[in-house]
Amino acid sequence: MYLTVIAAALADSSVRTLSQQEELPLLRDHLLRLDRASRRDRFHGFMDDSFIERYAEKCANDGTTIIAFFENGVVRGAAELHPPDQSPDSLPEIAFSVEASVRRRGVGSILFRKLIAVARTKGYKSLRITTGAQNEAMRALASKFGAQLVFRHGESTGTIDLTKYDQAELAMSWIESVLNATRAALAFNRAYRRMLLRMAGTAPSEWGAS
Repeated sequence: MYLTVIAAALADSSVRTLSQQEELPLLRDHLLRLDRASRRDRFHGFMDDSFIERYAEKCANDGTTIIAFFENGVVRGAAELHPPDQSPDSLPEIAFSVEASVRRRGVGSILFRKLIAVARTKGYKSLRITTGAQNEAMRALASKFGAQLVFRHGESTGTIDLTKYDQAELAMSWIESVLNATRAALAFNRAYRRMLLRMAGTAPSEWGAS
C-alpha cells in the first residue's frame, strides 16, 4: 500500500539534480516566480529581477549543485549546494526556495534530505546554512535537520553535521517526506472538490457547512 501511495505522490512530481546546461534557465525562471515575501526570505532582503538573473548565471558557472523539485515539468522548489571554496570558513553553503503553490506539502523536507544525500556523496562532513531572522519556516526546517542556529547581524546561521546521517535513515526519511506530501496533496484535493460541489449545490449533506 505504501508503494502505491508513493507512486501516486510522484506521478506529477519528481526531484533530481539539474545538469549544468539546465541550471541557468530552470533556476532563473523558478527564482523569478518567487513572490516578494519569498524573495526576501530567500535572499535576506528584496531583490529585483536583474539581480536574480545575475545570481542564476553565477550558480550555473561556479560549480553550484542545484536539486530541483518538479511539478508537472516545472521547477517549483530548489535546493542549492554551493562549493566550499566560496565560503570564508571552507564549508559548503546551502540554500532553499519553494514557490507558494507547493508550500505546506513537505517539499522543503524532501529537498533537504536529497541535498544531504548528495553532499555526503561528495565527501562533505558539514554544511553551513544562513537564513533571515524573519524566515521562521526555514529556521524550523534547519533545526529539524540538526542545525544549531545562532542569531547575529540580522541573520540566523548554523552548521549541520552530516556524519550523523546514514543511508538507511535518509531512505526512511525520504519515504516519510513523500507520505506527508501525499497527505497534504490529498487533503487539498478533497477540500477543492468539496468547494466546487458546494458552489454547484451538489455537496453531500453529511459534509456539513463550513
